[in-house]
Amino acid sequence: MSSIIQDTAAPLALITGASSGIGQAFARRLGAEGYNLIAIGRRRERLDALVTELANVEVRPIVADLGIDAGVEVVADLCAAESLTMLVNNAGVAHYMPFTELPAQKAAELLQVKTVAPTMLSRAAVPGMVARQSGAIINVSGMLAYGASAPLGPAPGRATYVATLAHLVALSQALHEELKGHGVRVQALCPGIVATEFHERQGMDLSALPRMSPEDVVTASLRGLELGEVVCAPGVERVELLDAAQQANLAAFAGQSPQLAQRYRDAKP
Repeated sequence: MSSIIQDTAAPLALITGASSGIGQAFARRLGAEGYNLIAIGRRRERLDALVTELANVEVRPIVADLGIDAGVEVVADLCAAESLTMLVNNAGVAHYMPFTELPAQKAAELLQVKTVAPTMLSRAAVPGMVARQSGAIINVSGMLAYGASAPLGPAPGRATYVATLAHLVALSQALHEELKGHGVRVQALCPGIVATEFHERQGMDLSALPRMSPEDVVTASLRGLELGEVVCAPGVERVELLDAAQQANLAAFAGQSPQLAQRYRDAKP
């Protein structure tokens, strides 16, 4: 297969973490809808299998590790050079650990994959999308972005991981404000527990818990884009809960003053 996608009339999506789970489901769905794909992952054999499976469209498999600067640079160059219709920042790593036990190297990898990479890939893709007045960016976050203080349950700890998800929501919301007049849609995709390999790689058996399928997550995301949702929460029936959370944030932001709050002025030494 040629390394250059020839059919410039077809929409083009770049998907990170395309070799499994939600990323693979995005690749399959978008391929079925006629998108040509740039599939990013760390496992070549998985990417090659995707090329074979999606023979109806052109799939360019790119092996890159977004946990290191060199990998991010390779994919960012692609985002800048290609006329992307859609960028799906899906790649992730499973580093659930207590904050005091999370090795520095793993913490750095998690921050690189879930904060640095999506930010830099979006930064590379946005100028072209703005110039074309068309495009979509989907940042795969999670409902834990809204649950930082939720009980840990079976998780040994997750502070750094939860913080990266919150970053993706804030990034998406802020980018939406900047780009909404330029034909570019931005979405933070926030599923709950999904039936993928993610928790298995962490050694967590969640098979007894109700879990959403990756295919349903993708269905919600693409429909959410049509509905104009900046935050898409596939398992949240009452969308007003998400709206209330956003309005509460804005109310707190608007409630600030240059004067010291009374509760601090009343504090005794």
